[in-house]
Amino acid sequence: MSFYKKFVFPYLTRYDAEKIHYVVMDVLKFACKIPFMPAILRLIYEKKDKKLERKIFGLRFKNPVGLAAGFDKNGLWTDELSNLGFGFIEIGTVTPRAQMGNDKPRLFRLKQDEALINRMGFNNEGSGAAANQLRKRKTKIIIGGNIGKNKLTKNDDAVYDYLKSFNDLYPYVDYFVINVSSPNTPGLRALQEKEPLKYLLKTLERDNGRKSKPKPILLKIAPDLTNEQLDDIIEIVKETRISGVIASNTTISREDLTTDNADVDAIGAGGLSGKPLAKRSTEVIRYLSEKSKKAFPIIGVGGIHSAEDAIEKLKAGASLVQVYSGFIYEGPGIVKDICEGILKEKF
Repeated sequence: MSFYKKFVFPYLTRYDAEKIHYVVMDVLKFACKIPFMPAILRLIYEKKDKKLERKIFGLRFKNPVGLAAGFDKNGLWTDELSNLGFGFIEIGTVTPRAQMGNDKPRLFRLKQDEALINRMGFNNEGSGAAANQLRKRKTKIIIGGNIGKNKLTKNDDAVYDYLKSFNDLYPYVDYFVINVSSPNTPGLRALQEKEPLKYLLKTLERDNGRKSKPKPILLKIAPDLTNEQLDDIIEIVKETRISGVIASNTTISREDLTTDNADVDAIGAGGLSGKPLAKRSTEVIRYLSEKSKKAFPIIGVGGIHSAEDAIEKLKAGASLVQVYSGFIYEGPGIVKDICEGILKEKF
């Protein structure tokens, strides 16, 4: 067991999950202002090896391990997080207008299951503010922009929200992720249905095609889709010619949890992430990869807490992986551990 997991994480869990998140990131931001500290962090947490490099949808990643959206919603900490060994960082979910998100508390730990339940509700400062943050960044790490619609925007008008954020962030991100799969914005998942989704993606790709340098567009899907819905996703990706898929977002399922049912019920609604999601997200990756005959790249996310978890997703068909809950439970050393595991497997 690592020092972080044995001593640091238990201490952090004494405090509200959302509040301590910002405290920890303030500490990291302060530490990175100390001379030589960024270099020391990179020495500890970064694994450099040419064999880890990946070229996916026209971008060159220094390693295949990224930070999933949700951790840095507003692009506040990309410079600091880049010192922890990540191959890429995804900000967001960003909406065109700032919004508070759902009522607090809205982030909960299920320590027994090494999981999280969140119903954040796309709390963020808006796409203009995120663009301003990214404009000031110094790191050259690959940045993804995860975009969604505002809570009060009707689904019929959602495309305008996505276009606004797309154009605001376009100069400052390397790829885009279309989030229609969060369970925490009412009605959002209805945009995953075949016709609305095709219209949204075709509109964004049309706008993207007018740019001097089009950016890769990926679709983030829910793990709760049926095989028939996944077949539709494959068809839509091919028809709209977007660059790939991220599988998967959080789940609304509460199956196979060891946490007491009464405690889970007391938490209420929200998306579940962490170890309980591992199996289903890998199943989705494998289905998409095999059924499409590897027609497009997949970024695998969900329940990655170790090198073995990441390798399982890569073997299932993922080209890259992302961590979120695993990063919180296992600590920053998880990125280097995964990279070292990948090198041993000779991927």
